[in-house]
Amino acid sequence: MTEHSNSHGRHPLPLPGQGHREPGDAAAADRRREAVAVPAARHAGGEAHASADTGTEGSRDGHDGPASHEEGTGRPGGVPSPAGPPDGGGTGPADAARTPAGGPGGGERLRFVGAATRRIARGIDLDEIVLGLCRATVPTFADAILVYLRDPLPVGDERPVGPVVLRLRRTDRLPEYVREDREDTDAPPERLPDPGPELAEAAAERCEVRIGGPLAEVLRGVRPVFGDSSAARAALPELLGEGRHIPLCQRTILAPLRGRRRVIGAAVFIRRMDRPAFEGDDLLVAAQLATHTALGVDKAVLYGREVYIADELQRTMLPDSLPQPTGVRLASRYLPAAETARVGGDWYDAIPLPGNRVALVVGDVMGHSMTSAAIMGQLRTTAQTLAGLDLPPQEVLHHLDEQAQRLGSDRMATCLYAVYDPVAHRIVIANAGHPPPVLLHRGGRAEVLRVPPGAPIGVGGVDFEAVELDAPAGATLLLYTDGLVESRIRDVWTGIEQLRERLIDTARLTGPNPPPLEPLCDEVLGMLGPGDRDDDIALLAARFEGIAPSDVAYWFLDPRPQTARQARRLARRALTRWGLEDLSDSVELLVSEVITNAVRYAERPITLRLLRTDVLRCEVGDDVPQLPRLRQARPSDEGGRGLYLVNKLARRWGATRLSTGKVVWFELPLPSQGR
Repeated sequence: MTEHSNSHGRHPLPLPGQGHREPGDAAAADRRREAVAVPAARHAGGEAHASADTGTEGSRDGHDGPASHEEGTGRPGGVPSPAGPPDGGGTGPADAARTPAGGPGGGERLRFVGAATRRIARGIDLDEIVLGLCRATVPTFADAILVYLRDPLPVGDERPVGPVVLRLRRTDRLPEYVREDREDTDAPPERLPDPGPELAEAAAERCEVRIGGPLAEVLRGVRPVFGDSSAARAALPELLGEGRHIPLCQRTILAPLRGRRRVIGAAVFIRRMDRPAFEGDDLLVAAQLATHTALGVDKAVLYGREVYIADELQRTMLPDSLPQPTGVRLASRYLPAAETARVGGDWYDAIPLPGNRVALVVGDVMGHSMTSAAIMGQLRTTAQTLAGLDLPPQEVLHHLDEQAQRLGSDRMATCLYAVYDPVAHRIVIANAGHPPPVLLHRGGRAEVLRVPPGAPIGVGGVDFEAVELDAPAGATLLLYTDGLVESRIRDVWTGIEQLRERLIDTARLTGPNPPPLEPLCDEVLGMLGPGDRDDDIALLAARFEGIAPSDVAYWFLDPRPQTARQARRLARRALTRWGLEDLSDSVELLVSEVITNAVRYAERPITLRLLRTDVLRCEVGDDVPQLPRLRQARPSDEGGRGLYLVNKLARRWGATRLSTGKVVWFELPLPSQGR
């Protein structure tokens, strides 16, 4: 190590972790005194934050430099904590709590700085880091501390606009200084009031730093300054507020907090009047604390931004809310793998389909990274597009498999796709390597559905098989990802069996009635133990209610000129049977317009279906894939006004392309609901 001379007769703060001085070992002591580069000087950007270089004298504001070492002892003149009250008596309870083991001197200061920086570095968010500074400082180094941070805190390379505003983030102080009476040990403790630490309660909450003002100059100077320096005398009232009693002496240190690119705040350290004042070497301690705190705040701000991005990405990748289709009720849950891994590849979806059907989807992309979340988003969008084409479940998985291969050779995922028909009370399911769904029957029996497992999406060259099963009213279908049933302490099938038993136990609590969906989801997640969270969890629960056959009217009509009249007559009869005669005129007019348009282009039989639920829904299907478009007819046009009437009279209407053609539908409110 290269040795440097020290013409000023004092030595900067030793590095944390250096050994203590041993009596008589002068050479070792000299080597330790020379290896004192303050870690603040290793700050990103190469800026010096304190008088860390050997031989540097004082700080920029012109106050006296640190006190020299005592001759022949190698011991700095100042210590981070008091040796006791100035009267020279024994130490009281507060002194014993503040005085580190090992006695005063450089070794004590080393231990304090090492422990304080470790405590600050443990924090990962803003509050933890600021709390770590306060708890490490009070009472060992100071009796009170005030921490101001910029509001808002800049993130990364952002260049803040507008004035610099500091807001009081946290304060910490000793409520009172209690010492034992030196003259009479039987006397009660004496309270020594001191206005200095009271600033922790009375300081200003907000400070706008004036451009070119004294506080701005201190912050720009980076180095900590004593309260009796010329710069601090003008800066402290601006920071803490005018009219407050500030101990403008060496019992106060104002330390700027400089992050990697800019000053992000300031810390004020205060000692009571009955405690030894700060010494020159304490400025180096304050510089260490300020540097580590500022770097920690920078880290916390960047971490907070990453967490926000991850949360926002995951939130946009999943449904904001589930649809409420007729004949089925839905509930869902999503849990990330851990707080430190908030994004993942698990997703769920519920997609309304023509005919009051609904597609239920759950999938899992390998990994917990941003890449996994991005691939998940692409696969979810692809699944929604394919569902809109009304393709069979096995065809949807086949196209998803092709899409995953286009995204990359290692893009693999599992997926389960099901289509529930509330009119037929049937469900069609296709699986691509995903855990099987569990069906909870109305009577409390739970069964794992036998669905062909299939290969994961992305393997390529495999066929997917679909099965059609009964979906009785009152039953609940649970779709989930493997994070719910698999962990380091149990395999998949053990977890599935535990899930089935959990559903049975939950259903037993509600007797013959099925358990409510939302509490059921919470009960399912309650099966997870402390060591069961190794993966993301996506859960989708569907309660089948169905549509009664008496509420459905369905006909096949040949595409003939007389079909419109026949459709009006059939619709009128169905409305009469349901007691909805008040809707006859509107329904007959709209049915006639839609049927007429279908007859004009269709070559195969036309379907007409009426459904009575919370609304009256009419669906007309044909074999022509082109969707009708609403347009404004000119006065001279003979046609083009049918959809205009539908748009004016119906509450909602739309057209959906199917694999066999299209369906045009409209809805009317029931008479008791009004328009």
